[in-house]
Amino acid sequence: MPDESLSPEWNIISFGEFRLALHERRLEAAGAPVNLGSRALAILIALIERAGEIVSNRDLIARVWPKVTVDPGTLRFHMAALRKALGDGQSGARYVTNVPGRGYCFVAPVARVRTPPPAPAERHTIRHDHLLPPRLKRMVGRDLAVETISARLATQRFVTIIGPGGIGKTTVAIAIGHALSADFADGIGFVDLAPLSDPRLVPSAVASALLLPVHSQDPTPGLVTFLRDKHMLLVLDSCEHLIAAASTLAETIFAQAPRIHILATSQEKLRVDGEHVHRLHPLDCPPDDMELTAAELLAYPAAQLFIERIAASGAHFALSDADAPVVARICQKLDGIALAIELAAGRVGAYGIRGTAALLNHRLRLLWHGRRTAQPRHQTLTATLDWSYDLLSEPERLIMRRLSVFVGFFTLEAAQSVAAAEDADRAQLVETVASLVAKSLVSADISGVQTRYRLLETTRVYALGKLAESGETDRISRAHAISYRAFLERSTGELPAISKNEVLARYGGYVGNVRAALEWSFSQPGEHGIATALAAAAASLFLEMSLLTECHRWTERAVAALDASTLGTRQEMELQAALGLTLMFTQGNDEDVRRAFTRALALAEALDDANYQLRLLGGLNIYRTRIGDFRGALALARRCETVARQLGNPAGIAMADWMLGCTHHRLGNHDSAKKHCAVALTLPPISNRINTIHFGFDHRIRALCTLARTLWLQGFPDQAVTAARATVAEAAALDHPVTLCISLILTGSVFVWTGNLPATRELVDRLTATAERYHLAPYSVMATIFKGAYCMRRGEAEAGVQLLRDSVERLNAGQYQLHNSVITYNLAEGLAMTGRFGEALAVVEGIIAQTARDGESFTTPESLRIKGDILASMPQADLSAAEHCFLESLSRAGRQAALSWELRTAISLARLRAKQGRAGEAADVLKPVYDRFTEGFDTADLKAAGRLLDELECPARKKTQRVTELLPWRNIASD
Repeated sequence: MPDESLSPEWNIISFGEFRLALHERRLEAAGAPVNLGSRALAILIALIERAGEIVSNRDLIARVWPKVTVDPGTLRFHMAALRKALGDGQSGARYVTNVPGRGYCFVAPVARVRTPPPAPAERHTIRHDHLLPPRLKRMVGRDLAVETISARLATQRFVTIIGPGGIGKTTVAIAIGHALSADFADGIGFVDLAPLSDPRLVPSAVASALLLPVHSQDPTPGLVTFLRDKHMLLVLDSCEHLIAAASTLAETIFAQAPRIHILATSQEKLRVDGEHVHRLHPLDCPPDDMELTAAELLAYPAAQLFIERIAASGAHFALSDADAPVVARICQKLDGIALAIELAAGRVGAYGIRGTAALLNHRLRLLWHGRRTAQPRHQTLTATLDWSYDLLSEPERLIMRRLSVFVGFFTLEAAQSVAAAEDADRAQLVETVASLVAKSLVSADISGVQTRYRLLETTRVYALGKLAESGETDRISRAHAISYRAFLERSTGELPAISKNEVLARYGGYVGNVRAALEWSFSQPGEHGIATALAAAAASLFLEMSLLTECHRWTERAVAALDASTLGTRQEMELQAALGLTLMFTQGNDEDVRRAFTRALALAEALDDANYQLRLLGGLNIYRTRIGDFRGALALARRCETVARQLGNPAGIAMADWMLGCTHHRLGNHDSAKKHCAVALTLPPISNRINTIHFGFDHRIRALCTLARTLWLQGFPDQAVTAARATVAEAAALDHPVTLCISLILTGSVFVWTGNLPATRELVDRLTATAERYHLAPYSVMATIFKGAYCMRRGEAEAGVQLLRDSVERLNAGQYQLHNSVITYNLAEGLAMTGRFGEALAVVEGIIAQTARDGESFTTPESLRIKGDILASMPQADLSAAEHCFLESLSRAGRQAALSWELRTAISLARLRAKQGRAGEAADVLKPVYDRFTEGFDTADLKAAGRLLDELECPARKKTQRVTELLPWRNIASD
């Protein structure tokens, strides 16, 4: 509790040479007033109230900034101002000490004087606070700016707020004036310079605003004399159109009136002595790569302002989670510019939230009207931008119009190649861009190695209109497209050599420009020669950034536009390869995929490009695998190995090994699969960049997934699970959606096989989210299939069967048959669980017949086991036929060295024999298989086998569980 002595009767507090008058909130030193900001004074009072005690940072912030979230750095800033004003530490004086980690303590002796509050002294000056426009009822997202600028004004006296039109400079300046009103004995002088057009009237306007009579053509000397002994904050609003006159007057007042503090607002800095610049940034917007809930969205000031202005407009709108992404995109589109957000919010009542978002793609939004009481230049965005545009010189207007063709960031080099045509000197352009940056019409990002520039979206749309009026749109768009074609042709060759983060940092900002260049090139006034070359050059960038749907769109259009001059060229080869790859991953495995890959391979052979042949053989291997043609895939993998060895290419040889391993796994050759896939453990990643760009995913990850599956099949469940988890983690670290989906699908079987339901559920959710986010239709279907398997193992067989049946139809429609046998035997098992034995038998016999036609499959032993279970469970059970299926399954599993399939079949056969009263024979078939396991005794199949052996009165022999650590399976490469 505060000390009673700080009640109103104890008005004067003294310490050292200082006297603090609480009623008047005035600090004096030796009788002279001490210039101290309101926050610093509040800190001083809070510390004196508890003199001799440590006051924590949290308590000080809560006291001085109630209901406002501020950074601890703000407290340190104001504390430094307080110490400077007190002369703390000078000549041995000590008032405030910092206790690290705890807070601050007022350590000087304090004396309190009991005295009635003094009568207000008669004032002979006029306070000018009435000149301040009313503050907004609520200002969004600018509290910290107000605090920071207020603190700088207290110590630096002269601050200019700069930023583009409509960003909120005047709103912040007015809020600062109201916040500091009590700090200045002679009040706040607010002067709106916007209505003036003659720079000679600036001193007169300031004098008139301060109620000072003007008796001469130049009132500056009289104005300075009047202000010389005043303690006042002078706000000069909207200086940009009278920049020279405003700068001269501000510099003069600052130099000759030492107690006058100046706050100016302008689109460019005044560039005079004493000025300190505060650039006002747009309101924080939600990131464009995040899916936010309504509650999460409202943490961003831009969204807060948008929702508040909708409510103020009288529209009935309740923000929902479904609407949150739309609002986020609106705020992003408007770049967090307060005026633009306010104007857009006013349209929601008429067009709805989605209609407003759609209209933002048109120039119509520049004409939307705001508040009737707003200044004329703030009535519409067009008016705001006209104000700025009219202040430019003709060369500046020319360059600004031409820069509007850039979408997002651009470099100075790009600006020179596009905007500096024959009538705009390239060297002069550099100075012009710098001038546009200074005038807040172009923003500059200097945080990277190379400075990047951009126009705010509203400014760009306005300037595009001006470009169209000039008749230069097609000429500048053509130069823009040629520039980015050359840029990509120079740059994409280095993509495989740098990290994914480097790619995103270096090239991610250019995707908008590449899209715009492609749109124009393929449009009616565009040029198809530029378009096809640009699409070919852009393909690697789109693939690297996982923009598969977009890559497919442009490569398909480019292939269709090929003519006699480009058919049969390297350009066609690159386009066909990218088309085949993107078609395969986004739409399925139809004949168009095979045709594109085959055509590209023929071109690679004709051009004698062995490296590209290697790439295309890999693509065709993937295609053959996905359509279930494992023997064709094996032939392509062997051909790939031949080409790689002829090249002496270690990376190619390793990838051929991995292809061979994956294909042998599908054919049930598990020893060969293990041998080839184990190469992935002995080598570091050859080049994830090459893999993901050239093949659409990482072959090494695919091999590691196959190795995890092979470990389970050969009887190492624990090692399989460890390998599966490590592989998914490695795939996720690549930040490549296709590779991650493949790893989840291939390793997902391990979790299903081991009976790990929580891991299966997690996999379903993760696969669904990734596939849907990146529009990977076949992988989205696979997520549904895993969900079906999950439901069946939870006892929800009917739901599982329906999910599997629907998914099989969708995959067949897309010719995606890689997992067909696994899906089908799961479906047969589910049908049997729901009592539809005839249908189940037909399904499983169909898949057995198909694999017999195509050759051996790794799923054959399991399909035979399920057929046996169905035959044994039917109302008219055929136990003899069932036993024959089990015996055939055991034989096939033995030939494949698939110990886990053997165990499952041995369990089924043992149950059948036990049911027939042949308990001894049951134990004889199960126990030898069970005894060959050295790990995995907590997995579903081994626990089931152990229980069955106990029931057969043949207790499972207790074994020592193999202890495995992270990635112990790497040692198998030496087996």
